[in-house]
Amino acid sequence: MSGERFYHIGFGQNDLGSTPPTMTLLSGDPERARLIAYTYLQDIRLLSENRGLNSYLGYLPNGRPILSATSGMGAPSLSIVVNELVQVGIKQIIRIGTCGSIQPHIPVGSIVISSAALCRQGAANDIAPVEYPAAADPFLTVALVKAAQALQIEHYLGITASVDTFYEGQERTDSANPYLMRSLNGITEEYRRLNILNYEMECGTLFKMAGVYGFAAAAVCGVVAQRTITEEVILSQKDMAVNQAIATAIYSVS
Repeated sequence: MSGERFYHIGFGQNDLGSTPPTMTLLSGDPERARLIAYTYLQDIRLLSENRGLNSYLGYLPNGRPILSATSGMGAPSLSIVVNELVQVGIKQIIRIGTCGSIQPHIPVGSIVISSAALCRQGAANDIAPVEYPAAADPFLTVALVKAAQALQIEHYLGITASVDTFYEGQERTDSANPYLMRSLNGITEEYRRLNILNYEMECGTLFKMAGVYGFAAAAVCGVVAQRTITEEVILSQKDMAVNQAIATAIYSVS
């Protein structure tokens, strides 16, 4: 395991101190990674802002070291970051993200904890066959559920559709390209009938990487869109949804 700084994440094992973290809270948004670090962690140290992949080392009140890191948007960027995080010694990763509900009973502002993913992602296909299961770690997942219960946060546990694109791949037609391929027309209703809960863009590849690389992974996402009503992200409730996802993750690892 190299102590040199990695090309993408901008830090190496030698930057993590004498008691290096083994847990990472991974956000797509660098501002979310910063928010987690400065709201919930102590003795924070900025490790890198390389390529906008902001990473912070900090400590929970119980003294446990934690990384708050950034994956960037989508599975290709996440796959690079996760590969390098594993090389610096990370053994557990919880993705904290946002998602769109495709079930009428899952409202904006709640959270979805993914038990597994329907993985429709090109990056994952470079790591394992299409048939390889994209399953979350059961222990981290149960810890997230128990945390949401303890915090009395409205939460839902189930399967996530993890796709590569925000617009076409999630059957959005209110975009620069209103014409979807035939294979995508009606796919949201198909997924709904398969009891899939939500759309997002990273956890399928994360879960497959965990299985292949040998680390534990889980995901919790704040619901920011209700796709049975509208294609739009409900910005007025985004902060609440994200903060509830963060609080759940922090409680689960504390």
